[in-house]
Amino acid sequence: MEKFTLEILFHIIGIGAASGLIFKDQKLFIISDNSSYLYEYQMDSKDLKKHELLPNPTENTAKKDKADFESITEFQDSIYVFGSGSSAKRNKMILFDKQQNKKSQTSDLGNLYTVMQNFASIAPEDFNIEGSIYDGQNWYFLNRGNGPNSRNTLFHVEARKLNEEFKLMSNDYKLPKIKGIRCSFTDAVLVENKIYFLATAENTKSTYKDGEILGSIIGRIDLETMKIDFTKKISATNKFEGLTVFNVAPDKIQFLLCEDSDSDNLQSTIYKLTLNKQ
Repeated sequence: MEKFTLEILFHIIGIGAASGLIFKDQKLFIISDNSSYLYEYQMDSKDLKKHELLPNPTENTAKKDKADFESITEFQDSIYVFGSGSSAKRNKMILFDKQQNKKSQTSDLGNLYTVMQNFASIAPEDFNIEGSIYDGQNWYFLNRGNGPNSRNTLFHVEARKLNEEFKLMSNDYKLPKIKGIRCSFTDAVLVENKIYFLATAENTKSTYKDGEILGSIIGRIDLETMKIDFTKKISATNKFEGLTVFNVAPDKIQFLLCEDSDSDNLQSTIYKLTLNKQ
């Protein structure tokens, strides 16, 4: 994976600290780790809607109170939004029904997150889910290794529903460094039996406290071998936290990215990343 282009596509006023996005039918569904809304942005008309995910929703929620929605995935008519699990207040999963255009279920994943930590021997201070994928039978969760022990872990949960009996597997990854700081997973998406992932280097050893942003990479994991095919540095300044497929062609693939600037500014920039296929 030698060549890529990264460009700013547009700005959205009204969303801050964007942490995940889904592109579908000229719409973007976006979450923010500071907010308790799911945002729906119509790219043609530039119309922005807000859907409540929690009672009495807020934007720019105080760090100690926020649900920390860090990952989003979809399957058929359902969108799933996940809290990071980095504290007891951050264990929620929200199910959003696209046909009804509203939240349909709220679940507490505290027990599942505890099982995942015990299974992979991850201490609570190292647990921070920032990427999720669902294909109808398999769930994939990426733990961001920005805690004390840098545990970049991919969890595979084999189950149709997360409250049913499941099979659990995990793999750890040692990601590249930028300026001496190890990159850590921030999002992922499934394309043709490959997981494309984002990771960022942030000068912190805490899943709670932010640090200096040193750049971001993109990479790919082969689901048959569970090994990394490649990694590529795509920025020296951006903390990219959201990844969704925009277009797939025979020779290239395009993604849309969002970033978390670690500020209270209610403005988000959407980037387009084009990669040549190997």
